[in-house]
Amino acid sequence: MDKGVYCLVFNNPSCTVRVGALGEVAFRKGWHIYVGSALGSGGLARLERHIALSRDKDKYPKWHVDWLSTNPLFSLRYTVHAVTGERQECRLAGALGGENIPRFGCSDCVCPSHLFYRRSDPLDDAHAAFRSLGLTACTKTLMNR
Repeated sequence: MDKGVYCLVFNNPSCTVRVGALGEVAFRKGWHIYVGSALGSGGLARLERHIALSRDKDKYPKWHVDWLSTNPLFSLRYTVHAVTGERQECRLAGALGGENIPRFGCSDCVCPSHLFYRRSDPLDDAHAAFRSLGLTACTKTLMNR
């Protein structure tokens, strides 16, 4: 299985969501981009897990991003990924930058966040961030849920 780095792109209304140990987190209406790594044994098959969670909102969340995937107010609209065997997650998060949810999805690194906010559809931003690292991004568009 290919290994790599990915983004999950969610659309959501203004809301407050409980996110595990982070507690109650306020989210602005718009779009949120989560950056993740798929270097483990399952590789990029991890994306299918995220897609499945977004479809079955009754699953119990394990990771920070699962709290968004399983929340009916968050719609997973795109996955964007690139194949790489190198650790690029933090570099990709840095390339995306901008307004973020502090400490989200980065408990195993020193990044300020791995979840970023955009007012409008950030697909072009995501592709630009991958390109800035010399990575070729592949996008999967998901149906509105």
